[in-house]
Amino acid sequence: MHDFCLTIPYGLLLVIGGLIGYFKKKSVASLAGGVGTGFLLLVAGYVSLKAFEKRKNSYVALILETVCAAVLTFIMGQRYLQTSKIMPAGILAGISALMTGFYIYKIATGGNHFAAKPE
Repeated sequence: MHDFCLTIPYGLLLVIGGLIGYFKKKSVASLAGGVGTGFLLLVAGYVSLKAFEKRKNSYVALILETVCAAVLTFIMGQRYLQTSKIMPAGILAGISALMTGFYIYKIATGGNHFAAKPE
């Protein structure tokens, strides 16, 4: 599976979650964190998709995706440990940890792989 296949939905989830947090609790931190990080991931996913269409890898996008997911894992993991609230801190920490693992796997295996060109 290619990184952009999961990055774009992950970014959308963060944007939507940030907006929900803002409208429900008037949390500017949710808005900035969710929309900001989600937007970065959407941009990275788009860059990766465009590179894939050219049969290239975008390691800059892959590294940005990894850093965003790792930072979210750390921040939301700390928040979960402090509050013990499953929603949203625990769930977001878990999803972000899975995504961090996926991105590290993609880096370790050389990025996106391309099917052989038909002759």
